[in-house]
Amino acid sequence: MKPLTTSVYTYEKLCVGGFLYVDKTAGIYDLIEPAFAQYFLSRPRRFGKSLLVSTLKAIFQGRRELFKGLALDDKDYNWQTYPVIHLDLGSIRSRTVEELEHGLLLRVRESAEDNGRSLSNDNCYDAFTELIRNLTGTGDKVVILVDEYDKPLLAHIGKESARGVQDVLKGFYSIIKTTEELQRFVLITGVSKFARVSIFSDLNNLTDLTMSGQASTLLGYTPEEVEASFPAYIERLANALETNVDETLAQLRVWYNGYKFVEDAPTVYNPVSLMKCFDTQRFKNYWFETGTPTFLLELLKRTPVDLDNLDVDENAFSTYDPIDLHPLPLLFQAGYLTIKDAEMMGDVRYYKLGYPNREISQSFSYWLVRSMASVPDPELSGALRHMVKALQRGDIDTMLEHMKTFFTNVPSTITIQNEKYYQTIFFTVFKLVGAMIDAEVSTNIGRIDAVARTTDHIYIFEFKLHGTAEQAMRQIHDKQYAAPYRDDPRRKLLVGVEFSGTDRNLGKWLVEAVHEKNVEPSLKCRETAATYGDTSEKTLESADELEHMRRAIERHAGVVREIDLAESRRRDAAVQLTQAWAPFVREIWQTWKPHAGEVIVMLFLERTPPEALRQIVKDCTGRELRSTDWIGQETTTYTDLDADPAKNEQAVFAVPMPVYERLVRHIEMKWLDRPPVLSDSVAPRQAP
Repeated sequence: MKPLTTSVYTYEKLCVGGFLYVDKTAGIYDLIEPAFAQYFLSRPRRFGKSLLVSTLKAIFQGRRELFKGLALDDKDYNWQTYPVIHLDLGSIRSRTVEELEHGLLLRVRESAEDNGRSLSNDNCYDAFTELIRNLTGTGDKVVILVDEYDKPLLAHIGKESARGVQDVLKGFYSIIKTTEELQRFVLITGVSKFARVSIFSDLNNLTDLTMSGQASTLLGYTPEEVEASFPAYIERLANALETNVDETLAQLRVWYNGYKFVEDAPTVYNPVSLMKCFDTQRFKNYWFETGTPTFLLELLKRTPVDLDNLDVDENAFSTYDPIDLHPLPLLFQAGYLTIKDAEMMGDVRYYKLGYPNREISQSFSYWLVRSMASVPDPELSGALRHMVKALQRGDIDTMLEHMKTFFTNVPSTITIQNEKYYQTIFFTVFKLVGAMIDAEVSTNIGRIDAVARTTDHIYIFEFKLHGTAEQAMRQIHDKQYAAPYRDDPRRKLLVGVEFSGTDRNLGKWLVEAVHEKNVEPSLKCRETAATYGDTSEKTLESADELEHMRRAIERHAGVVREIDLAESRRRDAAVQLTQAWAPFVREIWQTWKPHAGEVIVMLFLERTPPEALRQIVKDCTGRELRSTDWIGQETTTYTDLDADPAKNEQAVFAVPMPVYERLVRHIEMKWLDRPPVLSDSVAPRQAP
């Protein structure tokens, strides 16, 4: 088993060190096969750009011995040697124009030394030209490789100082245009793709590979490459997690796959996060550990966007201006959003963007709220924890009280009139605590400000920036905002909220429950002494909860499973319910991903009695749960640990974390990777 590395970015060192390399040389051959080519490629950070550049450098230096056994070695490539100018701008300083020009001069001189040349010019522009002409003086063509071309500019995004940096880079890169006849191959890589007019105005022959099928899988790993290249590591991870290979692959896909740079191309994994997971044998957020998107967070603070309305036309990807940037295309280029869908409308292609995977969704949401609300980590984590509990028990008052924490520290320069800023905080916090929330939901007679849904509740919000909570509530009633949800059995709460311009925070709010026709009393199931130790009657599922499941099943699959809870034992009734959940799982998967596995496990925990859950856990994980398993361990819970049984509050119910994680993996593998397709004539599959 070859060792892995996330710290070696030079192809030669990778080979000498015996590290595992996923063969990308067949795609590289397609780039270098023409007699002359100039390319531009943008990809997110830590996605393999530097390794690609160093691989090309080794190829053009004629290092064929480093490619034995790879696809390129079997091609009809002639392995001719060329002088290579390799400029890595990743660590260059650019606080001032003068500092940037000096840094560029140093990089050019370093490349000259690598090629055994000395330069007489002492400014970066003339030195670059001199080096190209010096290396081609004997008739050879030169190869130019520029890595992280945009790094000097990123620190100046959205600032007036970007103009000076932009002018320096524009002048420097224009030399590539003026020396075209001396070049064999050019590749320029970076994170962002700025408009040609801003930096590459003279390089009109550059072929942009960023959203080209030719390079759609050149960086990152496809699912097929992962299974073919890392089988031993996948098996080792599965053993560490006490699961099987299929479940492990399903979890890897949920956490680290999902990047798509061309609409019809396969998805790819983030290579660094994947290998860190293999190394530590744990699923967690690794990408943000390698760097926080400070400049993007600052951009979103200045220009908040609706992260629930991520539609953008193709023209947005070619109109970057370092001074006046729109966040969505840059979020895509930087890897925080990816292509989910695309369609032609007239002559314009429109893209729907979304988070690529769980790692990005969780981490970016957390950092976005932390940055915009200026809430320190301990306070943020505590507030979120209390809000989760409040949301689960339908305590919207407590939920909104804790929500005020996130508005208290908003910078004083952000006025309450900047409505989008406050909306972004509000909606992102709701997502972090596990609710599905939609903004500006259209009805036939109006537009609802926000609708949040949990397993048991629907919250309908109306906000008033220049009005009162009473006016907000009156609007909800007058425009019948609850009408579209009349048939949904979940408890519905109407919430009218006013924002205080003085406090720049939530002000007064009103909460009303929607009163509907009463349903039959809760169905009960008698537990026998032989099975459960007593003969008391305990509620299994309320009638409205059961009806909700039946309606979901009927709505999505045309299948109704009649379950007689009154005649079933407690465990058997719950098992019957789980068997009827397949279409319901599909509904959750379509609307909650990438958190669907956790949501479905939450359904199991909240809707299933302990004895039934013990049986389900045994079926899913092979583990027997004892009474001691429920306490004294690191646990996850969806109930209120402070509940008071004397007040008929929800009882404590916790599951050991390893069991919870295994349930998530099992459900995601069985249901979420290949959601079942049901019809009237097809019976539901067995649930986990």
